[in-house]
Amino acid sequence: MGGEAVATVSAEDSAMDAIQRRLMFEDECILVDEHDNVIGHESKYNCHLMEKIEKENLLHRAFSVFLFNSKYELLLQQRSATKVTFPLVWTNTCCSHPLYRESELIQENFLGVRNASQRKLLDELGIPPEDLPVDEFIPVGRMLYKAPSDGKWGEHELDYLLFIVRDVEVNPNPEEVADVMYVDKDKLKELLRKADAGEDRIKLSPWFRLVVDNFLMEWWDHVEKGTLQEAANMKAIHKLT
Repeated sequence: MGGEAVATVSAEDSAMDAIQRRLMFEDECILVDEHDNVIGHESKYNCHLMEKIEKENLLHRAFSVFLFNSKYELLLQQRSATKVTFPLVWTNTCCSHPLYRESELIQENFLGVRNASQRKLLDELGIPPEDLPVDEFIPVGRMLYKAPSDGKWGEHELDYLLFIVRDVEVNPNPEEVADVMYVDKDKLKELLRKADAGEDRIKLSPWFRLVVDNFLMEWWDHVEKGTLQEAANMKAIHKLT
């Protein structure tokens, strides 16, 4: 499949934040089939158009990082208002895509998605790579999901779920991140309650909610016990809706 950007820019697209628009047209996502085999590449723009997702079944590889501090609190971020998909929703520490480039296509030991995670944690949260060694990211599972953002945009991702425990300094990039907070399990449950009740305009990303509802609390227990490797299952691909 091609990786060519869309030739024309609509008035709606030209109103996009300039940085987000550049990323949408220049970043090349990795296209995969439902078994996570690489089948090509396509612009981030095209990968997130619901029309193309529905008509061409475009599925791209993604990752979601869950970073815990030494008190086993989980770092959450609120996506910036300028994000094209799911602006101002709360989600896990960092969510993005490995790009179609040599360093992020490496399959062995999931090094490609680890490298991409390290890159985006610097881009979004200002955490230097030396504070997040790639070999400390623990791939715990993979899930496949589809979620519309609005009438035009959405997600259809095969998402690698990566955990890491590190105490870090966070310097959020306002182009990417509106706010951050650490939560323990009780604070997260309260956040879920507010989102369900529509309080304080709290919204959660659909992929984060899928992880919370299906895996997170059990995996969090393993984080606290230091037994996360026992919970990891990178052979299965969980299809969730």
